[in-house]
Formats: sequence, structure tokens, C-alpha cells
Amino acid sequence: MINIVLDTNCLISSISKRGNYFNVWRGLHSGKYILYVSNEILEEYEEIISLKTNALIASNVIQALLNSPYVSLIDPHYHFHLIYADKDDNKFVDCAIAAGADYLVSNDAHFKVLGTISFPKLSVD
Repeated sequence: MINIVLDTNCLISSISKRGNYFNVWRGLHSGKYILYVSNEILEEYEEIISLKTNALIASNVIQALLNSPYVSLIDPHYHFHLIYADKDDNKFVDCAIAAGADYLVSNDAHFKVLGTISFPKLSVD
């Protein structure tokens, strides 16, 4: 299994069969991936999905994640503040570091700065 953290835009893209990241959603349900989330990430997922769709869909997605045996809720105790361009993105970085994730899955350019930091080493795909 591959341990991942998924940023919000990639999660939204993954829940649509036509989305670029739909294989990630399928992989979450087949056990190919273990998704790590924090309460802060779940709150952002719900907020943004509600804005882009509606509250019912957002609630269903969150419940599907919370009920999945391939989703792990963690509480990052350290906040590294590695991303300055969009400080809200740091919650994903902190979660990925705390989880020891293999990948932080994002198409957001703000995460590219992580490639220039030697510690903690984090792969962004």
C-alpha cells in the first residue's frame, strides 16, 4: 500500500469518473492507497466540496472517507510552516510529515517549494 495525503483540488478531481485523479479514488477503495487526513483537512474538504457542489455531496464524501478502512485520521503535533505562498496548504504538509506519507498528491504550484527543502524530505506528485 502507498501512503498518501491528497490536497483538496485533487480530492475533488478524484471523485468524478471524468476527473484526472479518479484512479486515486478507486485506489482508496481497493486498498492500493492509504489516505492520511487531519481534522483540519477534513474541514477544508467539506467546505470546498460544499461550495463546488452542495452540502449533501460534501457530507457523503466525508462520510465515505471516515468509514473507509483505507483512510487514517491523524493529529499532527508539529507545524513546520514550510509553505509561505499559501499558508493554508501547510496543513497538508504537516499531515504528510506526521504520517510518513510516501506522497503528497497535489497539482498546486505552491507545493513545489518542498523540492528545495532537504528536511523533512517529502515527495510531491
